[in-house]
Order: sequence, then structure tokens, then C-alpha cells
Amino acid sequence: MIDPGAKIGTGTKIWHFTHVMDGALIGADCSLGQNVFVASDVTIGDHVRIQNNVSIYSGVTLEDEVFCGPSMVFTNVRNPRSAYPKSAHEYDRTLVRRGATIGANSTIVCGVTIDQWAFIAAGAVVSTDVPAHTMSAGVPARRIGWACRCGERMRDRADRIVCEVCGRSYVRDGEGLALENEVDA
Repeated sequence: MIDPGAKIGTGTKIWHFTHVMDGALIGADCSLGQNVFVASDVTIGDHVRIQNNVSIYSGVTLEDEVFCGPSMVFTNVRNPRSAYPKSAHEYDRTLVRRGATIGANSTIVCGVTIDQWAFIAAGAVVSTDVPAHTMSAGVPARRIGWACRCGERMRDRADRIVCEVCGRSYVRDGEGLALENEVDA
């Protein structure tokens, strides 16, 4: 079901039992699996893959090339009470930056930023910001390593980290990593 007022980019595929609400913005060449819900006030970039059974609530922004694994969960209220419902202006915003991967059955607590090319393992519970290229796992999620743009895990090595699969090299940038050699920025 696509509500009037939803904007869907060219080449985007939307599968059975999915609901996209009025005011949602979905980019080009995306794939939304079966039983996906996209609320109003959601922005989804280009080339995003959303697997089956994912609900994306108001206040969530997914930049280009984000991957949302099956049955992962976003929230938009930190302290929900049925007797005291929140209005839309009280929802906490969540930002998932370009190229990030969120694994199956993980939970993203609202109000966080998952920085570019971060990799959230299946079943993780993310309750704090995740720096660029961080590989996070566990409850609560914590850094267990580094993720290359190609998706491979990289190990900590001094001040420079190199992907043994694709050859990209990275340098530390605050809490995260940045590409040292701009192969395909």
C-alpha cells in the first residue's frame, strides 16, 4: 500500500504486504522486502536495501546504500508509555549514514547516529552513536573491530588499517576510520 503523497524514486522495488505512508521519501533503485513499514517523516536515500519485516518509524533517515537486515528494529521514543503517548515533535531522530549495514534482528534505539560504512552485527542492540567503519556486536553493542567499505572485517594494527581483501587502507579519524587512499569515494 502506497499512500498518496509518498515519493518513490525510479527503479525502486516494493514487495508484498508493505505500507509506505504519506510524506515518506524513498530514493531511486531501492528494494523494500515483504512486510516493510515506512512511516511519514522518513527519508531513505538511493540504493538502499531493506529486508523483510522491518519497520522504519518517523524520525529515521537512511542515507544512500544502507542495508537493513531481516527483522531489524528501529525505535523513535526512548520512554514510551501507552497512557502518555508522544506527539511527532517529541520523536528522537535517528541517522544511518551512507553504506552502513544493520544486521538481522538487531535493535537501534532512537536518537543515535550510525556513521558511514559501520557494520552492526546480527542481534546487536545499539544505544549510542557508532563511529565510521566500526564493526559492533553485542548487548549493548560495542566495537569488536573495523569494517571495510567492501564489508570485510579488518583488525586493529597501529595507526593504519588495511583491508586484506580489497586493499583499501584507512587511518584513524576521531573514534572511527577514514579512507587513506580514495579508491572509490
